[in-house]
Amino acid sequence: MDRRRRATIALTLNFLSLLFSVTAFCSSYWCQGVRKVPKPFCTGRAQERAAHCIRYNNSDSNSSAVHYSWETGDDKFIERHFHAGIWYSCEENISGDGEKCRSFITLTPAADRGVLWLSIVAEVLYITLLLTGVSLMSIEVCYYTSVIDGLKLNAFAAIFTVLSGLLGMVAHMMYTTVFQMTVNLGPEDWRPQNWDYGWSYCLAWGSFTCCMAASVTTINRYTKTILEFKQRRRNLERSLQNKQKAQEQDGSQPGWDIYINTLQDNRENFVDLSMAPGQSPSNYGNLNDFPYRHCDEYC
Repeated sequence: MDRRRRATIALTLNFLSLLFSVTAFCSSYWCQGVRKVPKPFCTGRAQERAAHCIRYNNSDSNSSAVHYSWETGDDKFIERHFHAGIWYSCEENISGDGEKCRSFITLTPAADRGVLWLSIVAEVLYITLLLTGVSLMSIEVCYYTSVIDGLKLNAFAAIFTVLSGLLGMVAHMMYTTVFQMTVNLGPEDWRPQNWDYGWSYCLAWGSFTCCMAASVTTINRYTKTILEFKQRRRNLERSLQNKQKAQEQDGSQPGWDIYINTLQDNRENFVDLSMAPGQSPSNYGNLNDFPYRHCDEYC
């Protein structure tokens, strides 16, 4: 029951790691923040939203005729929230309705796109190895019939889980490096002023944590089972040695010699009892006349 409970815990942790990693990989909230966007000129219905555009004193489009609001201290720009992931980077529209999304791969500097693709490949391998580990643990918990088969599945599940955790850590670190380089060297119309890590980034590292916990639990269970087998073998060998020493101290014959002598005595008694008085062995030429037909009892 203890081994089955540990297997269930490892399977649950590995499944949570797989769920978190797939969710983080498909989402676009690894990093989020704000960036300043120049205000457009107020035209038509946009004049009702004076905070999102620049107002005029007259109808001329001359920049010297622009009326600035100095109370805010930053009259020409407006802050727009954005969030970015492995695949997309989305930003609020200036009008405040909906979002405008662009491919994050196109925003990445050309010198860093190779690292980004390596990060994507590592993430895919991370998810694949996690799925393999979950499958092996599920088979171990639900379908194996012997302890040896369970140990084999346990060993392979531990290997796949450890490898997936290492790949996940490398993939997360590579994406973080690529995003920081994109913030510094990316397009000017995308560079954020303030940014921080989002919930997808925390979910990705939570997946890594669950993966490492599952691998530690699996390896611990495998090691504990092996040690139990070795301890039982030592106890058995020790008990046999103690019995042999006890027989030697009592002056009795070893167990094998006693077994051989017992067989020889039974054979001699069998020959003596089979020959009735006044009869010779030649009188029993016919096997049906033999007094003891059930010879299997003496085998």
